[in-house]
Amino acid sequence: MVENTPKPILKIEKLCMRWRGQGEALRDVSFQVGIGERVALVGESGSGKTITAQSVLRLLPDEQVEYTAGRILFEDQDLLAKSERQMRALRGRDIAMIFQEPMTALNPLQPIWKQIAEGLIIHEGLSNKAAHDRAVELLSLTGIPEPGKRAGFFPHQLSGGQRQRAMIAMALACKPRLLIADEPTTALDVTLQAQIMDLLTELQREMNMSLLLITHDLNLVRHYADSVVVMRDGQVMEQGSVQSVFEAPSHQYTRSLLDARLEPLKDAKPPAPVPVPPLEAGPLRVTYGHKKGFLRPSTLFTALEDVQLNLQPGETLGVVGESGSGKSTLGLALLRLIRSQGSIRLAGESIEKLSQRALRSKRRHLQVVFQDPFSALSPRMTIGNIVGEGLDVHEPHLTAHERRRRIIEALEDVGLDETAFNRYPHEFSGGQRQRIAIARAVILRPKVLILDEPTSALDATVQKQVLDLLKRLQIEHGMSYLFITHDLAVVRAMAHRVMVLYEGKVVEQGPTSQLFESPKHPYTRKLLGAALSV
Repeated sequence: MVENTPKPILKIEKLCMRWRGQGEALRDVSFQVGIGERVALVGESGSGKTITAQSVLRLLPDEQVEYTAGRILFEDQDLLAKSERQMRALRGRDIAMIFQEPMTALNPLQPIWKQIAEGLIIHEGLSNKAAHDRAVELLSLTGIPEPGKRAGFFPHQLSGGQRQRAMIAMALACKPRLLIADEPTTALDVTLQAQIMDLLTELQREMNMSLLLITHDLNLVRHYADSVVVMRDGQVMEQGSVQSVFEAPSHQYTRSLLDARLEPLKDAKPPAPVPVPPLEAGPLRVTYGHKKGFLRPSTLFTALEDVQLNLQPGETLGVVGESGSGKSTLGLALLRLIRSQGSIRLAGESIEKLSQRALRSKRRHLQVVFQDPFSALSPRMTIGNIVGEGLDVHEPHLTAHERRRRIIEALEDVGLDETAFNRYPHEFSGGQRQRIAIARAVILRPKVLILDEPTSALDATVQKQVLDLLKRLQIEHGMSYLFITHDLAVVRAMAHRVMVLYEGKVVEQGPTSQLFESPKHPYTRKLLGAALSV
């Protein structure tokens, strides 16, 4: 058991759970969270971390799951024995949860204040006016600027960091005694990660609240947790104080997690330049307009300003910066998915003015892998149809046999096999889905691959596997990568050169080793400092 643990507020005893009609998902899971304690639940994708947390709040549908043994005790009350009505009274008031992706967890049709106020109205009986005022206070407490104004915003009008802060405000509204935070910083850049975790820690101490932190980021665990529980395949492998587990792990699996660190790219010298690089762009400019009305001037927001880049064959250019710096905007502009001003040349040919019809034939040379493969892959299509979709557009002359052979080759390229062909995305883990997304992109042998945060939602071991896969594919096929990420360890492991964006402008760029060892711009130094502190 966890040594020196305070009196438990949550105690899970030999919990076993299975999906109805399938095998066990949790086996003899036992651990506890003390009053005022911060406990981290870690493990690879599919280890059972989130299922365990959702079980505490009884969020899994009764018709899909069956708890075959064990107890979940909250203040000595068995939550598994409570009715749904009793659980509704607990949720939000005594136990609250911050979900991993606020954009999907927040209601897109309601302003932020209403979503925060809902728990206050239900559990504390506040009036709409009092709940609104309290929601504004909570937004101010979580550090959102102009909280009175932003309380009326809808989720899409807030940045990623602001949405996460709104989720925290919602979770803390009724001052719960236990807060479950499921990957609360996964999609955030390093400076926001530090801010959010510092905020959570400060509020947790002020309220003497217990925190169950679910994460795959071991660096985060090292800095913010008191105790750690390591899970694999639905079982607890090891648990103890953070210091004891990190300094002397007793289980081989824990050691493998701690050893899954990303090494800097060896021989990171950029490839020699060629007269006609696969991709050149600039000066690129992206502006968003907002009309105020008749005879009133429009306001313009510049998301990208005079950005220039070139990619050599077999080269990886890392693009880093905080949320809102213009990283994803740059990728979308290069893909011609948003309007931009400036030149975009693919293998020497200008594509910025091509019609959508003329552009279609060029898209095979410029492919993209998105951050979240689960939302990027159609749930209604088989893996064979998803991976082969590009062939249907760009190589329609292939026979059914040739098409199938090409798809299987692409799957084998990314470490999967023919058995995946007729299955669906929901049947695969996060890392496997990202491999499928990569297979879909590389089946056409593109000259350039834009990778937009392709590993941010993956645990350390799977992240390393996917990055090793991308390195191998780059060497085998000579592709150039534009690698957009907030993870500086990933940039250091993958990129030959780095471009730093701040408020839509390039503030610094150069060879990776040079930029990491002697950054010139204060903003770059701030990013590197935040990465070291988290």
